[in-house]
Amino acid sequence: MQYRALGHTSLKVSLIGLGTMTWGEQNTEKDAHEQLDYALSRGVNLVDVAEMYPVPPRAETQGRTETYIGTWLAKTGRRNDIVLATKAAGPSSDPTRPGHIRGGRNRLTKENLTEAVNGSLKRLQTDHIDLYQLHWPDRTTATFGRRGYPWPEKEQDSVPIEETLSALADLVSEGKIRYVGLSNETPWGLAQYLQLAQTSDLPRIAAVQNPYNLLNRIYETGLSEFAYHENVGLLAYSPLAMGLLTGKYDKGARPEGARLTLFERFTRYTNPQALSATQAYVDLARQHGLSPTNMALAWVNSRPFVTSNLIGATTLEQLKENIDSVSATIPAEVIEGIEAIQTQYPNPAP
Repeated sequence: MQYRALGHTSLKVSLIGLGTMTWGEQNTEKDAHEQLDYALSRGVNLVDVAEMYPVPPRAETQGRTETYIGTWLAKTGRRNDIVLATKAAGPSSDPTRPGHIRGGRNRLTKENLTEAVNGSLKRLQTDHIDLYQLHWPDRTTATFGRRGYPWPEKEQDSVPIEETLSALADLVSEGKIRYVGLSNETPWGLAQYLQLAQTSDLPRIAAVQNPYNLLNRIYETGLSEFAYHENVGLLAYSPLAMGLLTGKYDKGARPEGARLTLFERFTRYTNPQALSATQAYVDLARQHGLSPTNMALAWVNSRPFVTSNLIGATTLEQLKENIDSVSATIPAEVIEGIEAIQTQYPNPAP
């Protein structure tokens, strides 16, 4: 396993991080514990979860993923062997975002964030969280598949960023969290957080968790520059574009038990352009004798601004293949082919 510094912090995190959003929906508690045991045996130390998980988010399952991690920690006593990251849900003004979490008290205020942290700590059966992330902003943004900034029709009723960061500072002082991070954030938002950290002596952002894969390279355009100048790297989620880039959905296939087979709501990566690009990437890998999964993950691993590549699996076989990508290299001619496909199908699934 390779390890990279988590921003400005003293923590080193594994290049492959363990994503957990299927635990409690597609995976049982036993599955979750087996994945944790195996991942740690391979050198993975970053475990990422969220109070919202599992996904799809439902009131009757909310918090179950954190609970599974908590029972594993209680059983194994291996809290010091992992870097534990979780996320606080933001407001649900978008009807596709969950409104049931904490009874709808999801604005990023001190009161709500304190409630969120305390709930996560209880479910995780730990006294601190290493990296506490804001799952999405408390404002309207061009995220979750939007291609441009959605100009609000009226002034936004959002919690000021300084208020949110001050609340996180209090939680750091209390010892409940060590470092703070963002998720599904934009360049403007990250810049505001960094400026406030400098001018108001507030916690500095350690990382941004955003989608990043061969079908969605939006991160490169603005946010990647922050990794170079400000040492704020990427925790890349959905590196396989919800499984599309594995090739298992070739030519419209819907394997039994697969995520896109089970849940019709996941359409981010299934528009015609994305499907055409996916086929091109899968064909490119196979033409060079590579596993499409291995190629897609190894490419993410090779990006200099990536701190950790957050993989997710529903079987141990998938988990093994995903972790194996850490030792893979991509030939120059394959890189050239990837860039040619990106030119033909630029970011078809933002």
